[in-house]
Amino acid sequence: MPQSPDDLDAVAVRTWCSLALEALGRERAAIDAINVYPVADGDTGTNLYLTVESAAAAVEAVFAAHETGTTVPAHADAVRAMAHGALIGARGNSGTILAQLLRGMAAVLSDSGDAPHLRTALADAAEAARLAVAHPVEGTVLTVATAAAEAAGTTDEGASLVAVADAAYEGARAALAATPGQLAVLGRAGVVDAGGQGLVAVLGALLEAVGGRVPERAVRPAPDVLPLTGDCADPGRSSGPAFEVIYLLEARDDAVARLRSRLDALGDSLVVVGGDGLWNVHVHVDDAGAAVEAGVEAGRPYRIRITHFAADRGSAPREPAQRAVVVVVPGDGLSGLCAEAGATTVLARPGEPPASGELVDAIRRAHAREVVLLPNDAALRHTAAAAAEQARGEGIRVALVPTRAAVQGIAALAVHEPGRSFDEDVVAMTSAAGATRYAELAVAERQSWTMAGICQAGDILGLIDGDVAVIGEDVPATARTVLDRMLSAGGELVTLVLGEDVSDALADELSAHVREGYLAVDTVVYRGGHQTAPLLIGVE
Repeated sequence: MPQSPDDLDAVAVRTWCSLALEALGRERAAIDAINVYPVADGDTGTNLYLTVESAAAAVEAVFAAHETGTTVPAHADAVRAMAHGALIGARGNSGTILAQLLRGMAAVLSDSGDAPHLRTALADAAEAARLAVAHPVEGTVLTVATAAAEAAGTTDEGASLVAVADAAYEGARAALAATPGQLAVLGRAGVVDAGGQGLVAVLGALLEAVGGRVPERAVRPAPDVLPLTGDCADPGRSSGPAFEVIYLLEARDDAVARLRSRLDALGDSLVVVGGDGLWNVHVHVDDAGAAVEAGVEAGRPYRIRITHFAADRGSAPREPAQRAVVVVVPGDGLSGLCAEAGATTVLARPGEPPASGELVDAIRRAHAREVVLLPNDAALRHTAAAAAEQARGEGIRVALVPTRAAVQGIAALAVHEPGRSFDEDVVAMTSAAGATRYAELAVAERQSWTMAGICQAGDILGLIDGDVAVIGEDVPATARTVLDRMLSAGGELVTLVLGEDVSDALADELSAHVREGYLAVDTVVYRGGHQTAPLLIGVE
C-alpha cells in the first residue's frame, strides 16, 4: 500500500506488480480459453502472466539492491524497472503490447506518481501502444487501453489518484464488454478480447494497489465448448503465417524504422516496442529465417524464440520418450544427482528463481509425451502452473507435483517408476513428497522479528516447513535442535543436503546424533554444491 493515496510511490508500484501477477495467475487459464484473435492458439493469458512476471522480478531486483531496512528505492527506479522487465520478458502479441503500455506509463510516472501524471501516463501509453502495432485493429486490447485513458481523462483536475485509477478501470471494463461487437471473430465465438481481459486485470490490480476497492475477479465466461479453429477463426487466417517470431534487439531508431517496413512485408501481427537502443520485436511469418535475418541487418537480435502455430511444434527427429521428470534444484550438486536419476534439471541460482519460460524450455528438452514437474519451491507455484499449462497447449501431458523444497523433490524422484501408469506414478510421487517434512538453515542478514523471537544479524536460523523455529549461534547446534524437533514427531529417513562451504565433519556429526538418539532412523547425505542455504534437511 502506498504511503499516500495520492502518490504512486515505489512501494505501490511493487504492490501493483505483485497484485497484477496474482490476478493473471488466477485468470490465466480462463483468458487462454477465450483467445481467438489474432491467432486462436490459447496462450494469451499465459503470455501476459510471463510478461508481468518479468516486470515484477525486475522491480524486486531494484528493491533487493536498494533496500536497507529503512529506505526504499525512488519511485522512478521502480517504474523504470517495471517497464524494462516487461520489455525484456514480453511474450506473444498481447505481452508485447502490454510491455509498450507499461513503458508508455513509466515515461510519465518516472517524473511523479500523482493523479495528474497517472492521467497523462494512461493517455501516452495508449497512444504509444497504437504506434507500436503495424496495423491497429479495433475490438482488441488497443481499444480497451484507449477507453481506459479516455475515462481517466474525464475525471476532474482535482480528482484523487484512486479516482483516476477507478475511472480507468471502469472505462476498460465497459470497452471490453463491447469488443464482441467490434471484431467479428469475437462475436462469432461469443467471447471478449483476451488481451483486453488481461489489461482489465492489470488495471484492477493498479486500483487495488493505490488503495481503492478490490475489483471484481470474474472473467467473462467462454462458451461451454469453445472451438479455437473453424468458425471462430479469423476468415483471413486459415492460410495465415505458420510461425511466431520474437526477439530482443539492440539497434538504433533509424534501423528499427527500416526493420518495421521489412517485417511488415514478410507477415502480419507486427509489434515493435521499446526505445533507447533496446527493442522487443514480435511478428507472424511463414519465413522465420527471413524475420531473424532482418533483425541481424538492423542490429543485434538475441533471446530469439520461434514458435510453430501447428499443434506439433517439435522438430526433433527422434521419437519422444513416454515419460520424464523435470526438477528445479537449488544447487549444482543436486543438479548432477537428479540428472543421474534420469531427470531434466533447472538450476535455481541464488536470488534468481527460474521464470516460466525456463521451465517450459526444460519440459521441451525432456522430449517426452508425459512430464512430471517438481518446482521444489512454494514461491514457484504460479510460475510452474503457467509453464505446465503452456506445455499442455503444445500437446505434452504435464502433472505438477507441488513440492515446496528440494528434499521433497528428492523423495518424489526416489519413488518415480516410468513403468506404471502416469496417474499412479504421479500419486506415488505426490504422496512421497507430502510425507517429507523439510527444513533449512539460513544466516540472518539483519535484526528482525520471527516466529521464534528476535534474531540478530549473523544468527543461524532454523526454518521448519518454511517458518523460523530455531534461532542459534552456530550451524551444528542449530542443526541438532532442528533435527530433534522434526524427529519428535517420528520419522524413518533423514536427508541432509550440504552447501559447498559445509564440511563433511558436520554430516558425520549429525548422522551420529541421529543414530544415537533415534535408533530406527537412517541418514543419507548429499552434496548440494553452490546453494543459498548451508544445510537442507528432510525427514520422511
